[in-house]
Amino acid sequence: MRLKSTLRVFSPLLLTAALGVTHATGAFAADDSEPDLPRSMTWAAYDVGSAGYAEASAIADAFGRKYGTRIRIQPSGSSIGRLQPLLRDRAEVAYLATEAFFASEGVADFGDRRWGPQDLRTLGGRPSSFGIFTAKDANITSMKELKGKRFAYVAGNPSINLKCDALLGAAGLTRDDVDARMFPTYNATMSSLAQGKADASCTTTTPSQLYELAESPRGIRWLEVDPDDEKAWERLRKIAPFLQPYRETVGAGLSEDNPVNIFAYRYPVLTVKADQDEDFVYNYLKAFDETYPMYKDGTAVMGRWKLENAGTPPVDVPFHPGAIKYLKEKDIWTDEMQAWNDKRLARLEALKAAWKDAIAEGKGKSDEAFADIWAKHRQQAIESL
Repeated sequence: MRLKSTLRVFSPLLLTAALGVTHATGAFAADDSEPDLPRSMTWAAYDVGSAGYAEASAIADAFGRKYGTRIRIQPSGSSIGRLQPLLRDRAEVAYLATEAFFASEGVADFGDRRWGPQDLRTLGGRPSSFGIFTAKDANITSMKELKGKRFAYVAGNPSINLKCDALLGAAGLTRDDVDARMFPTYNATMSSLAQGKADASCTTTTPSQLYELAESPRGIRWLEVDPDDEKAWERLRKIAPFLQPYRETVGAGLSEDNPVNIFAYRYPVLTVKADQDEDFVYNYLKAFDETYPMYKDGTAVMGRWKLENAGTPPVDVPFHPGAIKYLKEKDIWTDEMQAWNDKRLARLEALKAAWKDAIAEGKGKSDEAFADIWAKHRQQAIESL
């Protein structure tokens, strides 16, 4: 008989001793049909109060109630802080954002000599919509009309800014084509339109500042990316290859009767190391799928964790073989998805090889010189694919 236990989501203050990583060992299950899980796990996630932490907590609660597994969620407000527990084998799974892509590419926080392209894999990720919004009274009706307009960026936030640049790229524009205004915080950036300090910016569709803009005298308008415009999507994906078309009906100024075609990225991204045990990944994803009815109503968007949506590419990093095995059993994984995964793996391997060449060439040179060397090698690797 399987022992029952009560789930505990530990905070770092309450549990200072790190839990060891126990892949699929010491696990228990009532019968062969249940996933074989460790008795305890550690997951890394965004800081307390974030959507990622709330979703990880709801899923952890479901794991505990159904399987008796104890989960410690280790929160961090920085991309490196979320990734380090995974890389140091102090967490089995990390609920990441776009830092999964940055880490695999060796860019942003991961472009200095301590890092470089990280060998990461995913189990899937929830689609999260993202787009460019404008003040309605700015009379901007298409992204091409953004040229020369005041566009608000967030200082020190490469995750958001990369997606903004990708959207501009879809219209054949770059940051140099707009009047880029850098604001010190996310809150200041999102509030800048209502305050008359900018004409456009980009983010998800549901921040409170956007609802305030929609109710303000300026009003709000979302700019569309035609899902059938192959050239626009080719330009966009050269900047951010993990994005996909998405028709959104939820958010400021949006409804079932007033949808918008924008894009979706994945947040959170369920991330593991490439060498994570295949059986562990398979059983984790099986448990994740089987507990879906228990957590799908945990937040307004958690219904998007259904594997038919979350367990498919494109996503920030390649899928782990253990995840692919389960997705094949569920008749979700297709030949087209496998082709995408093979291509994404080839890109990651090319970048890892390019990093070794850049390290060799940059030996003894300054950090600034190394950054230029790595940028050159990285671009050559991408263009060779």
